[in-house]
Amino acid sequence: MSIILADFLVRKPEGYYCRYGDFFIDASNPVMYNVVSHAHGDHASSGHDYVYATHATSLFMAYRYKQNRKDSYQVKLFNSPFKIGAVEITFLPAGHILGSAQILMEYQGVRYLYTGDYKLQTDDTCEPIEVQQADVLITESTFANPEIIHPDPAEEIKKLDGHASNILLGTYVLGKAQRITDLINRYCPDRKVLVHSGILPYHRLYDQHGLKKLCYEPYNRKEMKQGEQNKVYLVPPMTFNSYFRATKVLRAFASGWKRLQAQNDIELYISDHVDWNDILQYIKMVNPEEVWTLHGDGTILKTYFKEKLIVRDVLSE
Repeated sequence: MSIILADFLVRKPEGYYCRYGDFFIDASNPVMYNVVSHAHGDHASSGHDYVYATHATSLFMAYRYKQNRKDSYQVKLFNSPFKIGAVEITFLPAGHILGSAQILMEYQGVRYLYTGDYKLQTDDTCEPIEVQQADVLITESTFANPEIIHPDPAEEIKKLDGHASNILLGTYVLGKAQRITDLINRYCPDRKVLVHSGILPYHRLYDQHGLKKLCYEPYNRKEMKQGEQNKVYLVPPMTFNSYFRATKVLRAFASGWKRLQAQNDIELYISDHVDWNDILQYIKMVNPEEVWTLHGDGTILKTYFKEKLIVRDVLSE
């Protein structure tokens, strides 16, 4: 019988460390071997000797971290196992953003599945999540609270059509902005999407390497002020916050966090993370013996599964 190793993945100052393969996952500080789940800045960083990532993740990182050596990227396909030390690793689609991966690690007959950030909701701009059984599910717990249930994104985006006004829409530049553009294209076809210069390069990378073409235009001040009041101007969070005195537009911010909806004209609850119901569903689908939590608070999850399933935080070293 194979034994689950409690210290298979531990939290260190540099990131999450697997001593049995001598590599890190989503390290925040420079390390020798770093396996990256996806290209968001809280998971992907610069300065590593070797970066194992999917093709899309490596493209996004190469754009953002131009100081990185090109030969540092070890690009791996989904469902193509590779080894670091004695640990066999397989990238599985996570459904979070384009190129996002769950990291399945197999060692001495035990399967450890690190989800990274993931979602179960449909998103045509990225690869859909793939489910495989694992002995240990290592899951993010950003919204691991029964009070947080994400609404249907199609119904949320349709709120934009209920207003005869241009809209200033705050969104994260990678993944969320492209998903929002696609949702507007599909469900609000009379709306014209204008994209801030800070978001534009990622839209273009999605167009070149993604799953579908997006319909949008670079932001143009004259275009925003003239013609029909049917524009949706996508801007990064910092720009959105700096435009607090903007006039003749309605404000919205696409997020699952209630605090980010405060003082906006339109509430737009669209998240690229799993909510409470999704986490419970995913645990059932993966059918693990243990659940390890990170990136949030797993306390409620631990209480919910009390005496039914081992749930704990990833250990710190």
